Amino acid sequence: MKVLFVHAHFDDYEFTASGTIELWRRTLGDAFQARVLICTDGRAGHHQRTRKETGEMRVREQEESARIGQYEFQQLRLPNGEAPREACLKADVNLLAALWKAIRDYEPDYLFCPPLVSDSLAGIHVDHIAVAQAVREVAYMINVPHAFIQEYPADETKSEPKKVPVILNVYDTYQFGQNAHDLAINVETAFDVIAQMTWCHQSQVTEWLPWVGRHRMPVPGSFDEWKEILRHRCDLENRQVGIRSKDAHEVFAITAWGEVPTIDQILNDFPPITPKFSHLKKLRLRLKRWRGE
Repeated sequence: MKVLFVHAHFDDYEFTASGTIELWRRTLGDAFQARVLICTDGRAGHHQRTRKETGEMRVREQEESARIGQYEFQQLRLPNGEAPREACLKADVNLLAALWKAIRDYEPDYLFCPPLVSDSLAGIHVDHIAVAQAVREVAYMINVPHAFIQEYPADETKSEPKKVPVILNVYDTYQFGQNAHDLAINVETAFDVIAQMTWCHQSQVTEWLPWVGRHRMPVPGSFDEWKEILRHRCDLENRQVGIRSKDAHEVFAITAWGEVPTIDQILNDFPPITPKFSHLKKLRLRLKRWRGE
């Protein structure tokens, strides 16, 4: 199985899907591959480091997280070879083309990305929305070989079919509980690994996030203090999506942007899903409708 996680920022993966992918890795071993694709240069999210220093640090932090989580880290490059600029991402032709190529090159079975906002009162981050919109817009084009031939020249007389993945939305903290979800996965047994991977992002968890104030987060002075802060964050997200549990959970919504799976495929492929906090009956009906069954 191959899984691709696509998001805007360094650390978005660790806070939304790293527990589920860790459970997958433990279960499937060498039969499992995961890649994390970050779609910005990471240079804007700091208050006292230079953009160049911030960007370089963010890459080093993600590489250390990848070492712990045993996944492959890739930074998205536009057709001109540059990484997209953080804080002003737009779903333009260049971003669509770059995502198209990255997805076609990897051919994942499942692709995780941020959700689009359905509530005008919900908060947003411009980069999150741009990635979500770009994935949605490019999804059908994944198996269209000439879609971005101008950006990526190739022999137009020789084409091979490409796998179109099942595309899922992850939780988005900027929407403050306005997220809809189908699946809830208990990742408590992976909590320590999640904590270790998030702790790699020192420029975020000890510097930027406490300063920017969005999460009203204290400055952790040690890894143990960080685990307490992370636990509080997990509890808050549980409450926002209606999960009454002390265990850490990750939630996902299945889209019709890419391949539409069957409910049996999801139940067979995914780590154990918590039925109590999932919406499997509604999901089953929706998937059948999308598949014309």
